[in-house]
Parts: sequence; structure tokens; C-alpha cells
Amino acid sequence: MTVPAEFSRPAALQEKLPGGKVRCLACAHRCVPGEGAAGICGVRFNEGGTLKAPWGYVSGVSPDPVEKKPFFHVLPGARTLSFGMFGCNFRCSFCQNWHISGVKALSHCVPEPVTPQELAGQAVSAGARLLVSTYNEPLITAEWAAAVFAEGKKEGLRSAFVSNGYATPESVKFLRPVMDFWKVDLKGFDDKKYAAVCGARLEKVLEGIKLIRGAGFWLEVVTLLIPGFNDSDAEIGAMAGFLAGLSKDIPWHLTAFHPDYKMAGDPPTPPETLYRAREAALSEGLRYVYCGNVAGASGQDTACPSCGKTLVRREGFSVQENLLGPGGACSCGRKLPGAWD
Repeated sequence: MTVPAEFSRPAALQEKLPGGKVRCLACAHRCVPGEGAAGICGVRFNEGGTLKAPWGYVSGVSPDPVEKKPFFHVLPGARTLSFGMFGCNFRCSFCQNWHISGVKALSHCVPEPVTPQELAGQAVSAGARLLVSTYNEPLITAEWAAAVFAEGKKEGLRSAFVSNGYATPESVKFLRPVMDFWKVDLKGFDDKKYAAVCGARLEKVLEGIKLIRGAGFWLEVVTLLIPGFNDSDAEIGAMAGFLAGLSKDIPWHLTAFHPDYKMAGDPPTPPETLYRAREAALSEGLRYVYCGNVAGASGQDTACPSCGKTLVRREGFSVQENLLGPGGACSCGRKLPGAWD
């Protein structure tokens, strides 16, 4: 752990164990680091029998459209203030933010000091309607995010995670009072590949998704479709069936892979793969399936499942037209699920 010690505080999500040991409760790894050691994430560490968690800094801050997260059923066209820290509890070979989340990143990280009040103030000044913890995995910095979100609530701001979904009952309960929306990456449906490529267990991700939805967060799911990794008909059908079994109203974003990090030599995802996956998902009963990461892709708009009318028309991260009525209502009378007002 190479983030300076002053950028940490005792973690709320911890369990003291005999012999000076401590168990982290922030994510499903439930690490038990020894004295002076960090968990898998590299940033939550045992100091004298107390688990310390990141606090008081960011690795970066940016005003982004909510569609970039992506959330398509949350305040269309709204601006977010997105912020991140360092470290991650996964080891994805296709990581897009490896320069701040990977183990090597911790050897040259430069924290930018900031307070929760200052971040909330920046959001207001930027005209943002949401604060979003993203870029690295927000579960491992949950205490910091909760403090930022609590300040944002005082300013009337909503809040969200962009996460791998490796949640625990303790972290979900801890975050619920101050957080509204949760985007989860479902990286595939093969446990062996999840373990080999991400360093995680599929079973725990699926449990996390169920916990998040059951706690009342608005949930949207994203899958980066990677040729030869998770784009088979069988795996796509299994993911769609799992989500539809929870709720046919869960928005599922199918996004194209662009070579990066340890998979820089792999081919990008052709648009046809996204379209094939979208048709499979719709056939499983999912009502809101979107395609992304390809310029001009079809499947970016939100349509009414009753009358078929296009209600939110998009291109990339931009909303071109929003015909939703109050509460997300279509002119035919059907109300679409989400947070529209």
C-alpha cells in the first residue's frame, strides 16, 4: 500500500478478529490482512489491528453525462460529477482504467487532497445533478463515497456507483441511506474465466446483483462483449436469462470491446455481435437492451414496450430527444421504470 497514510481513516466496514486480525467487509473477497498488510485491493490495510480505508483524496474528477456511466433510465441528459480513487479488488486483463486501478498504479499514484464538502460544492458549481464514484472500484472506498454522497444530499444531489458488483450485505446496507443508483459490470457467465481473467468468482457477482436490487437501488447492468471470451450464444443467453429472471425491466447495456491493457492485441468487437446479443436478450424477455461503444450503433434509444414509440433518442452519450412525460410516462399511458424526474 503506497498511498500516503494520511489519506486513510479507520474503516466502518470491518470486523475485529482475535489476535489483532481484522476482516474487511467492503467486498465479497472478505480479506483478512495481517498486521501492516493490505487486502487484495491494495488500499485497505491492517494497522495495529484496525482496518484503514482510503479517505480525503481523489485520483481524478470530471463532469460527465449520466449516459457515459452508462445510465439510460436515470435523469436523461443530466450532468454528473464523477470521481475516483486508486486500487481495485479485480485484476481484469481488459481493464480500461489500469493506470489508476492496477497494482502497479499504487507505486506512482499521486492523490489530490479534497474534502467531501468540496466535492459536493464542485458538483453544484458544474451544474451536476449526480455524484458518481467510478474509475476504480468504488466498493473498496465505500466509506469515502458515503461521506461525499452525504454532503451531496444536503445540496439535493443524487448519487451512484459504477461497480463490478462484488458487494456484501454489509456494504449494501451501509451505502443505502446515501446512495440511489448502482451500475454493475457483468463480465461474463463462466466461473472459470471470471477467476482466470478477473480474479473473482461469478457466484459472488450474481449474489451482489441480487443484494443490490433487493435493497432498492435502481440497477443497470453492463456487459463488455469480448470476442472469444464472453460472446458465445450460450453465454449471452445465460446472462440474459439470469437478468430476466430477476426483472425484465433491468436495463442491460451491451458494449463493444476496444483492445487495451493486457488484451491490446485482441480484435475489437464487431457491431454485428452487439446486435446478435441484443436480439437474444430481447427474446429472453428483457425490455430494455442497449448497444454502445460503436458510433452510430442501433439499439441506443429507449422505446415504450407497449406501443413501440421511441421516447428517448440518443447518439453516443448525447440525448437528441426526450419525449417522456412526468414520471417516465409514454403518451400511451405506460410508465417506464427508472428515475426520470
